[in-house]
Amino acid sequence: MDLTDREALRRRLIASRQALPDRLERAVQLQSVLRVWLVGRRENSIGAYQPIKGEFDPLPALYRWTEGAPEGVSRRIGLPVADRETGSLRFHVWYPGCPMELDAFDIPKPKDTEEFHPELLVVPCLGYGPAGVRLGYGGGFFDRTLRSLQPRPVTVGVCYTHGFLPLLLPSEQDVQLDVMLTEDGVMWERP
Repeated sequence: MDLTDREALRRRLIASRQALPDRLERAVQLQSVLRVWLVGRRENSIGAYQPIKGEFDPLPALYRWTEGAPEGVSRRIGLPVADRETGSLRFHVWYPGCPMELDAFDIPKPKDTEEFHPELLVVPCLGYGPAGVRLGYGGGFFDRTLRSLQPRPVTVGVCYTHGFLPLLLPSEQDVQLDVMLTEDGVMWERP
């Protein structure tokens, strides 16, 4: 597989992900992996994403995480709102049933909810390599966002195992992830 032609690689990974005959079973497993991984975390705000093109949907696991908050602790989930001027993302509170509208890229986003800075960010991956290397869609939104957020949130990539690319190297603009989760468990975690 030619890793230098990232656009062709992205198209192949999207097509193979959408064609996975057991994608639903993989999603159920990854939901479980994410829920178990979150149990020991101390963060109380998580930014995530609205799944597209056959991506894993982290929102059910995250909603369960909010329900398990200790008494007196408020946990928040946020979905991204793309900022066309900066090419980065802002996170607005999401909850099941909250009003949504389409953003500039036709992806649903929360409508008129509070913006916040997430302590942890669940990041979608088309593919992933060793040591937290991530292959996204190529727009650079998550990488620009991660470089701009201070303090930098803990980053957790989620992907199905079919996306593992053992020879994938980061490009100059890539921000490596702190943790990589698949339906098979924790693939990598920064020490």
